[in-house]
Amino acid sequence: MEPSEFLNPAEEKMQLAVAYLDESLSRIRAGKASPKLIDGIRVEYYGSTVPISNVANVSVPDARTIAITPWEKGMFREIEKAIINSELGITPENNGEVIRLSIPPLTEERRKALVKQSKAEAETAKVSVRNARRDAIDGLKKAVKKGMPEDVEKDAEATAQKLHDKYLKEIDAIFAEKEKEILTV
Repeated sequence: MEPSEFLNPAEEKMQLAVAYLDESLSRIRAGKASPKLIDGIRVEYYGSTVPISNVANVSVPDARTIAITPWEKGMFREIEKAIINSELGITPENNGEVIRLSIPPLTEERRKALVKQSKAEAETAKVSVRNARRDAIDGLKKAVKKGMPEDVEKDAEATAQKLHDKYLKEIDAIFAEKEKEILTV
């Protein structure tokens, strides 16, 4: 039995936790317009649900506006309905050509709530990293009972701990960047 049988899946889980955190934080509105804000919103299109970017051109003409230009006139109502029903909290403006989303400036109270939400997302990612480390170490301990040398197991545990520390540092950096972005007025 090789230690890599336990360390590689653990590192993969840790990478996925960081990627998930990055993705979920990109959807948190920080007062600036970004096409990623509407990535999670899906619309009904010929019997299936697809992201808005599959049925319209999404652009950011300025720091406070997202412009959505549907490729088909019939999609205006669907896109507007999907945005209104989403958790985005912004009412779309439709002039018949383009749907505009005006991103309002954040209040201090809202900024604090968004930082809290971001911190919760970061904590969830940290828990995933810790669980991956624990699973790897449990697997290594079981491998010792099946004949893996103890010194190899101890070295592999140390490697798992180093991976854990590396990914926690990465999570902290991602959160700090998002917190700074949210709190910048």
